[in-house]
Amino acid sequence: MHGQVLLLVAHGSRDPRHAATVHALSERVRWLRPGLRVETAFLDFNAPAVPRVLERLAAQGVRDVVAVPLLLTRAFHAKSDIPAVLREASARLPQLRVHQAEVLGPSPLLLSALERRLYEAGLTPGDKRSTGLVLASAGSTDPEAIAVIAEIARELRHTGWCAVRPAFASASLPRTEDAVRELRAAGVRRVAVAPYVIAPGRLPDRIANGAEDADVCADVLGDAPELARLILTRFHAHQEQLAPSMSA
Repeated sequence: MHGQVLLLVAHGSRDPRHAATVHALSERVRWLRPGLRVETAFLDFNAPAVPRVLERLAAQGVRDVVAVPLLLTRAFHAKSDIPAVLREASARLPQLRVHQAEVLGPSPLLLSALERRLYEAGLTPGDKRSTGLVLASAGSTDPEAIAVIAEIARELRHTGWCAVRPAFASASLPRTEDAVRELRAAGVRRVAVAPYVIAPGRLPDRIANGAEDADVCADVLGDAPELARLILTRFHAHQEQLAPSMSA
């Protein structure tokens, strides 16, 4: 078998909605690129695990795999967990070349997906000027990841929302409910919460619980078409980087 395989690497969760959402996103990517082989694997909790998928691909004669992390920031999983798993598999499967693409965020496509979910939840573009937005992410102890969320909040503010506050479900502050209260105290008439997460699970549920006093809480990004297009963008960008070395 020839040609590269796109391997979507998700974190995994005990919550069955997580894997179902990841598989739905994988199907959307396949629909966008019918000729591309797309596989899905998980770091933890769900099957198939990353090493098992790579072993199967190697046994089938696949030679090149581009792993696209289903992650929105470059934090611990992107910098440590995924590289370690891929290195270990590469050492055991020398016939298989495994490459890690960049994480999904930041990207204008993610901002478009966020607004899609907000409009699906009941807002309209005309509501932006009177609506304060809470950008609620899972959270991280990585300063780089926290800085990225803060920058995305600033970018969203420039797209017309009357105010934007970042919030975190874990590891960092403020929490979603605190950001909602802060916007209310500032006199914002309408408050919306936009979960900056891909799939349902424990932390997204914590975001939703913290949004109880908001007027609108959007759904997770899930299988938004913008997200599927972004995955292909990361895959193709890595292909272009590899082209010179593969032809040498």
